[in-house]
Amino acid sequence: MGFPTNFLWGGATAANQCEGGYNEGGRGLANVDVVPIGKDRFPIIAGIQKHLAFDDEHFYPAKEAIDMYHRYKEDIALFGEMGFKVYRLSIAWSRIFPKGDETEPNEEGLAFYEDLFKECHKHGIEPLVTITHFDCPMHLITEYGGWRNRKMIGFYENLCRTLFTRYKDLVKYWLTFNEINMILHAPFMGAGIVFEEGEDKEQVIFTAAHHELLASAAATKIAKEINPDNQIGCMLAAGNYYPYTCNPQDYFAAIQKDHENYFFIDVQSRGKYPNYALKELERKGIKLPIEPGDLELLAENTVDFISFSYYSSRTVSTDSELNKQTEGNIFASLANPYLEASEWGWQIDPLGLRSTMNQIYDRYQKPLFIVENGLGAVDTPDENGYVADDYRIDYMREHIKAMKDAIELDGIELMGYTSWGCIDLVSAGTGEMKKRYGFIYVDRDNEGNGTLKRTPKKSFDWYKQVISTNGEDLG
Repeated sequence: MGFPTNFLWGGATAANQCEGGYNEGGRGLANVDVVPIGKDRFPIIAGIQKHLAFDDEHFYPAKEAIDMYHRYKEDIALFGEMGFKVYRLSIAWSRIFPKGDETEPNEEGLAFYEDLFKECHKHGIEPLVTITHFDCPMHLITEYGGWRNRKMIGFYENLCRTLFTRYKDLVKYWLTFNEINMILHAPFMGAGIVFEEGEDKEQVIFTAAHHELLASAAATKIAKEINPDNQIGCMLAAGNYYPYTCNPQDYFAAIQKDHENYFFIDVQSRGKYPNYALKELERKGIKLPIEPGDLELLAENTVDFISFSYYSSRTVSTDSELNKQTEGNIFASLANPYLEASEWGWQIDPLGLRSTMNQIYDRYQKPLFIVENGLGAVDTPDENGYVADDYRIDYMREHIKAMKDAIELDGIELMGYTSWGCIDLVSAGTGEMKKRYGFIYVDRDNEGNGTLKRTPKKSFDWYKQVISTNGEDLG
């Protein structure tokens, strides 16, 4: 049986991790620009440390990133050479509306993405566009407080209407928010939130979450009005939790941890707040700012498909004596003794991908789309810049096999697969360049040094072969 004949093979990036050109083409400043590399990165993305402007003490990798703003034609040509059917990318909100609350968009920004989408089509590549991949114009944070403010919904609707209208004939696959559940773990990155002293942090987070969920439903509604053929997806940072033991307490803790993530997708896919979440919020004294018409909007505008990222599974225990945590991931997890880990401590679990696919598909009965998956690793190029990244090929081969099993053996409807960081880019978690995911090596280091030259790695030819055989020849 294998992969469907129309399966969408490709790769994924995000504007703030690859574009650069932060102050070119009329673009305004955004939250993602001012997040530095180094020890202050996590307190800033968590909204704990207020940092809303550049200073001389930090290095800001997103300012230039890998300069795709000037090199997108070269990069898309390389994706075309690999045979990509789809390319997932994101819009920099502040490139379209520099401050975020303008009534009229920035034409230079609109023209940039129009050219980029046309370049994709020239190479037979379908764009899959994330409307917001952690981007929030800085003005919307300083003036309105980010997504805690209900006015954000209107600004987002204005952005969506502009995009859906301008790119009506160029884009048909859209994602509303990247990893919407990340608002729980990185509120500044996920929702432009900086906590004020004495604030009830959870109340702020769930208020912002309600606004983002309303905005996602509004985007789905607008997309269908402008072009009924538009396909709208939600996006989840996925990965099942395993109980550390068969102790029923551990098993139930795993269910509760999975609920944390599914909460958002339950709303976007099923159209209403799940009872377990309403009960939890009630126990915590958190009130969702529900206004007349909100619940109807959510109910009537559910997504067409479920997209998600998957890098690793997670493990949880109720035993307070167990404290060996995995490293290098925003999601804290106990180390699973049955799994090996990447150089950044992310546990490698291909079967976990199949398990996650089964759980999501059983839950929602909607087509799935894996829009992020890959191995972050230190690559050592030879004198010609070539990287023999067999470790990346091994990781991807096993995960693609798991996808194939999920389709063939479990009957799961899978639309496509876009591996993360198909070209080396800045890590969202750590801000590093040395944590590389790509099929294409980019000559740049953590301090911003390098020529930015692009060189295909060994995995480039391997993935080209995978695509050309529709996943049958995995080398």
